[in-house]
Amino acid sequence: MSTTATPPHRTAIQSPAEAGAAHPAAPEEARRTGKASRLLLGSQPRWIRPSAAALLAFTAVLYLWNLEATGYANSFYAAAIQAGTKDWTALLFGSLDAGNAITVDKPPAALWIPALVGRVFGFSPLSMLVPQALMGVAAVGLLYLTVKRISGPAAGLLAGGALALTPVAALMFRFNNPDALLTLCLVLAAYLTTRAIEKAGWKWLAAAGAVIGLAFLTKMLQGFLIVPGLALAYLWAAPTGLGRRFLHLLAAAGGIVIVAGSYIALFQLTPASARPYMAGSETNSFLELTFGYNGLGRITGSEGGMGGGMPGGGGGMGGNVGFGGAAGITRMFGASFGGEVSWLLPSALILLGAGLWFTRREARTSRTRAALVLWGGWLLVTAGILSFMSGTVHPYYAVALAPAITALVGIGSVELWRGRAHLPARITLAASVLAASAWSAVLLGRDATWLPWIRVAVVILGVLAAAALLLRPDSLHSVPARLRGAATATVLALSLLAGGLGSAAWTFATAAQPHSGSIPTSGPTASAMGGPGQGGRAGFGRDTSGSALPDGSGLPDSSGLPDSSGLPDSSGLVPNGSTDGGTPFGGTPPGDGGMGPGGGMGPDGGGTVNSDLTTLLKSSTAKWSGIVSGASQAASLELATGTNVIALGGWNGGDPYPTLAQFQDMVANGEIGYFIAGGGMGGGMGGRGGNSEVATWVAANFEAQTVGNSTVYKLTR
Repeated sequence: MSTTATPPHRTAIQSPAEAGAAHPAAPEEARRTGKASRLLLGSQPRWIRPSAAALLAFTAVLYLWNLEATGYANSFYAAAIQAGTKDWTALLFGSLDAGNAITVDKPPAALWIPALVGRVFGFSPLSMLVPQALMGVAAVGLLYLTVKRISGPAAGLLAGGALALTPVAALMFRFNNPDALLTLCLVLAAYLTTRAIEKAGWKWLAAAGAVIGLAFLTKMLQGFLIVPGLALAYLWAAPTGLGRRFLHLLAAAGGIVIVAGSYIALFQLTPASARPYMAGSETNSFLELTFGYNGLGRITGSEGGMGGGMPGGGGGMGGNVGFGGAAGITRMFGASFGGEVSWLLPSALILLGAGLWFTRREARTSRTRAALVLWGGWLLVTAGILSFMSGTVHPYYAVALAPAITALVGIGSVELWRGRAHLPARITLAASVLAASAWSAVLLGRDATWLPWIRVAVVILGVLAAAALLLRPDSLHSVPARLRGAATATVLALSLLAGGLGSAAWTFATAAQPHSGSIPTSGPTASAMGGPGQGGRAGFGRDTSGSALPDGSGLPDSSGLPDSSGLPDSSGLVPNGSTDGGTPFGGTPPGDGGMGPGGGMGPDGGGTVNSDLTTLLKSSTAKWSGIVSGASQAASLELATGTNVIALGGWNGGDPYPTLAQFQDMVANGEIGYFIAGGGMGGGMGGRGGNSEVATWVAANFEAQTVGNSTVYKLTR
């Protein structure tokens, strides 16, 4: 069956295996058009493996280059990783401190690998961040292998390269948030499912379920968002009977239950006295955290999903970029998420729709259509949840979309190129390239001062590439073979530059800058506390117009949000996490900034603590050198002193731990050295429980002293 004699719906989208039967003229066409077309037509030149190796090497350089400038990145997770290097219980349960008072407000899987590396090589910013970068390299490699099995090495290279050059991917794989391991797990699950679909292999599918279970232990329910796409693809296309397909899906569910359920059982069955308190819950329950604060609460904005009383991420932050902007169908294209991940999103949607249409008459077991269902389901479900959730949502969550977008671009572009003898395929391919270039220009235009020539260049390249793609392939038959190869290579180069130049430039700019805080953003400006990121994009504390939140006055209101004045509170702690104007952590790299689950309090990452306070805590011989409201300040103090510090009330000061009775017992046993008044986020906020009783009791029973600009109470006698 020749490509020039069959209708477009039979040829525009096909896998290499399917193309082998449908494209007998492919080798001859490859010889006529040169190396570029040979690659795209699915043959295996000798340089395929070197090109894959070059992709991985390039990704490694991009993600590892100047990584030490990031410092401790998010000090919340950095402190927990440090704790894991000191104590095995802290490692197992994800404690914020090695004394095992309270956990981080996430499952611990993302902490395990960097903590184990830190145990071998010593804890440092690099021992913590290098594993994250290598996870990025692995994710790119796995995406290449997955797409290559469907559409050949060219599609794999295109998908892998596009993932590596997605700004939010470069941001997160150079950071210590859980999203790096989450993304790697999701791509691995897609690879295993793809292998399972090929021969209806239930063992591959069960392995995919186990990996999704690990994704759950990384970031809870977000790890399940790809399940509908993977399950539908297998149920539709696996080459076996319907009953067996359902049974195989049960095997996948069993893999999820075994991995995720075993840890949940371990946590729940361990006596509370032998493990840390589960942060983010009111009842010290992993399940409550899963379905409340970190689950449905994030989607609906209830159950503590606002981070303990903070205004909503959807619209509550006044459209704040760091909290996702207004919820709705356009959120992925807006000021918050657009520059992170949406560069190729219009093209991916075009190629997904075209691919499903062109393969509508293929056999049920069509692997190409199964891949479109898998990646398309991943994209639509995840993007839909992120777009409409009204709870806490941050731009970097979009890294979970990047593999699906780039896989669809890789598969769709190459398969349409194979069918370019037909006008509908050429029109779709040209439209996808033009859409990518036009949208890149829009995104670049949001920071009109940064390299404005790129915006003009991508538009020109897009128009030229689209025009060239509309030409019939046989229109060059009268041209000498060598020139035809050069012309084909030129069209490919124009298309790649038109679609990828803007995203690549933004990614390189992201990698060239240090980013820190709980809400980092991509872009050419170093970000902390979630901004400025994209050319001065607003982070926490200011809305997109630049006014102070919540009412522009810069003064705190009943929401409990800190002001933006920079003035110290009664504790002497100011919004940049400094108590004396910025004395560094004794030379250690900056940690994080930002308010939120996992942030310090300042643009320098909360990496500044008064030297007198540091000396005081280091001198303590108690199990915990101190206790302070909110995990942001506790983490900064831990990193500065190397001691254990209790985060009173969890990350925002609102968790009911320790209770007054528990705290009094700790003090009576001489387990806490000092109480530091005030603190970071939540000091007196209340949130989900509050701990004002502890502060009141301390003030009534112990003598205050001033250390630097901090009010401190000595608790040991």
